[in-house]
Amino acid sequence: MGSITGAMPDGARCPLGNKERRDMNDWKDLLKPEIIWAVAGLIMLLSEFAMPGLIIFFFGLGALLVAGVCLVADPSLNAQLGLFIVGSVAMLLVLRRWVRGAFMGYTSDRRGPNENLKTFVGETAVVTEALAPRKSGKVELNGAEWKARADEEIEQGAEVEVVDQDSLTLKVKRR
Repeated sequence: MGSITGAMPDGARCPLGNKERRDMNDWKDLLKPEIIWAVAGLIMLLSEFAMPGLIIFFFGLGALLVAGVCLVADPSLNAQLGLFIVGSVAMLLVLRRWVRGAFMGYTSDRRGPNENLKTFVGETAVVTEALAPRKSGKVELNGAEWKARADEEIEQGAEVEVVDQDSLTLKVKRR
């Protein structure tokens, strides 16, 4: 019986000619670990656009890291998987906040946790549910309905001024 590369016993040629063997070798070139890791990394980076959350992005970077290591060294599969997991998680923990800020922007008006947030004081609102001294009601301010309280009775439809803000409750007075 003849081999794939040699002649068949009856003198016929092998069904796999030189061109077909070269095509198979081309596929083997594409199945190198560095190419597989690079393609997987690019797919993960691109999938971040479909599933935003900035998590898959770092696993894509981890795959690209492993591809780079595979270019210069020949690590075992276990070493590749270990480097992928450790590298991805480390980059996720260390770089996520910085990368999120770079992609989504930084805000310049960040406030400390103890800073007073009385942003609606002085604004005008409309009463949507009557207010009484011991009974809270509702007011509409900037298109949203807010829980409100007052030191006097105020009927529905009246315009009021916000004098204080306690969390999500506004203290108002007749305008």
